[in-house]
Amino acid sequence: MDFRKEILKLLKKEIKEDLLEVPSNPEMGDYALPCFTLAKAYKKAPQQIAQDLAKKIKPNTNIKEIKATGPYLNFFVNKTKRSEAILKQTTKEKYAFKNNNKKTTLVEFPSPNTNKPLHLGHLRNMALGESVSRILESQGSKIKRLNLNNDRGIHICKSMLAYQKWGKGKEPNKKSDHFIGDYYVLFAQKAKKEPKLEDEAREMLRKWELGDKETIKLWKKMNKWAFEGFKETYKTFGIKFDKEYYESKTYFKGKEIVLENTKKGLFKKDDTGATLIDLGGELGEKILLRADGTSVYITQDLYLANLKYNEFKFNKSVYVVGNEQNYHFKVLFKILDLLGYKYAKDCYHLSYGMVSLPEGKMKSREGTVVDADDLMDDLFNLARKEVEKRNKLSKTKTEELARKISLSALKFYLLKHSAHKDFTFNPKESISFEGETGPYLQYSLVRAKKIKKQLKKSSKINYNLLIHPAEQGLVREFSELSSVLEKAAKTYSPHAITVYAYNLASSFNRFYELCPVIKAENDELQKARYILVDSYINIMGSCLWLLGIETVEQM
Repeated sequence: MDFRKEILKLLKKEIKEDLLEVPSNPEMGDYALPCFTLAKAYKKAPQQIAQDLAKKIKPNTNIKEIKATGPYLNFFVNKTKRSEAILKQTTKEKYAFKNNNKKTTLVEFPSPNTNKPLHLGHLRNMALGESVSRILESQGSKIKRLNLNNDRGIHICKSMLAYQKWGKGKEPNKKSDHFIGDYYVLFAQKAKKEPKLEDEAREMLRKWELGDKETIKLWKKMNKWAFEGFKETYKTFGIKFDKEYYESKTYFKGKEIVLENTKKGLFKKDDTGATLIDLGGELGEKILLRADGTSVYITQDLYLANLKYNEFKFNKSVYVVGNEQNYHFKVLFKILDLLGYKYAKDCYHLSYGMVSLPEGKMKSREGTVVDADDLMDDLFNLARKEVEKRNKLSKTKTEELARKISLSALKFYLLKHSAHKDFTFNPKESISFEGETGPYLQYSLVRAKKIKKQLKKSSKINYNLLIHPAEQGLVREFSELSSVLEKAAKTYSPHAITVYAYNLASSFNRFYELCPVIKAENDELQKARYILVDSYINIMGSCLWLLGIETVEQM
């Protein structure tokens, strides 16, 4: 039973569900309607609206009391009814998950460049992409995880040119994508003293597009190294893709679209010979082909958007890309619309902020980026020390547990900030077993599982016994999952799940401290509290899955 919807029925007005709040103090009600937003429609003060509604609306068996408190209309639910209704649902596996709604959503991430290893920014991208995919899956959407490999272009040519000049034919002496990244940094260092290297890189790109054999041979060699390195990182982080695209295989089709529409007059050439479109207003002019005829990112994006629609007939196409590309996607979607593609309105840019470290902002060209692999290794070592302190396990089991804990620390920390916000990543803080962290959630679940193992489930439950504020606080948290999930799916917001999961864990720990289960006062109370534990295990397990975090059996 959804008690929010029960309240909306009582109101008999077109009140949006998200207007209902959950008061921080249970004494103020289980739900509250702030009447500020109704003042304009009712042409009354919010306090008066609350009083009028309180007199007008009659309670029922599910909502036992309605009371006006200042500008708020407070609703008090029938606790026994709620406990029985919610706990019968939440013991089911993946409670609040929905069946297929026949909608196909594409989620494209992390779309790396093949001139450097994946870094901390990519980790945020991957955490967001995977979690959003799971959240949408939980609401019934058919998800296709896609990855676009930006494997051609001026940046790739810079690392290629540096290797050609100073690599001396060396084979990788470290993880292969890191090896390539060293040459990208080397190029930037050399170019500061020799600006002509920039021209040489552009010439290499031109030769690549013309199919020069030696350039293509070098490009294939270095891209192979990049992809081998990426695959290792993806495996460690725990993500897979349904399909991967390569810019090298799509850019020329994008050029065809640009050239064709230049003939039609939609695009034009400027005095330098570059092809562009003037979108006017804040978007202004955007170059689609350079003066030398080489492509830019948006060139291939025009074709790839069309290719993805033809292949999947998507209902929504989500691009998980940093906020430095906000302008790029506004232009892309606008051009797709001008080209007459109806799916343009169904394309969405999930823009996210930058991640920095306590030491400052990361810069790829200067070699100050924190590589994804190095960060995961550092967190793994921190977690391993904690595991060794707390347990006597074999080396294999220690490392397996440390890996799961370290990844939970990383993913939760990356997701607990709203996607659009910049933030500073603190490795030591993220790995803590206390506070708003992944390991804290894992630990609370381990604690619940230990209780469950010592008890047996009963089919006869007296829900009238669950009257303690800590018990009701937990039931109230359980009842919120459906609405939290719906909101998270609509807003592409894993952050909403992290907030919910942390509040849920805090409620469970309060219950654990105040309401004994194994040593309950009597058998009936023990059976009733067992259901609370069972529901918590199910719901917290679901929350961790939605965040891409693995559960553990010990900490």
